[in-house]
Amino acid sequence: MTGRQSMDIPILRLGDVLVTGLINELDDKTATVFADELTERIAAERATGVLIDISRLEIIDSFVARTLTELSTMARLLGARVIVAGMRPPVAITLVELGLQLTGVETALNAEQGMAALGWHHAPRPPEGVTRRETLG
Repeated sequence: MTGRQSMDIPILRLGDVLVTGLINELDDKTATVFADELTERIAAERATGVLIDISRLEIIDSFVARTLTELSTMARLLGARVIVAGMRPPVAITLVELGLQLTGVETALNAEQGMAALGWHHAPRPPEGVTRRETLG
């Protein structure tokens, strides 16, 4: 097989922010392809922010942790801020036990807080019983 391998991790664009999520444990090759593709998208789309939701990851290894750190550094060099959101306690414990630090990687408790840190805010919900159309009127 020649050329770059296609990746199955979706990367969505919301304004000037790219949003992606890791739903499976990544092998080294997939992690590298993910980092390369995300870096290319940051540059091509002039993204100013990147949210990586890892809330579905159960475990993390040293290679993936290093890839996230390097990805964050590359993104900063390209003018984008990276926030890793939704780290589960077992992932945090594993990082500490392995002596790994995600140097330069910003974190948020969940995707909503990560998006807010990148400048996105959700519209408040209308009061119970009031439709959205009535609040716009």
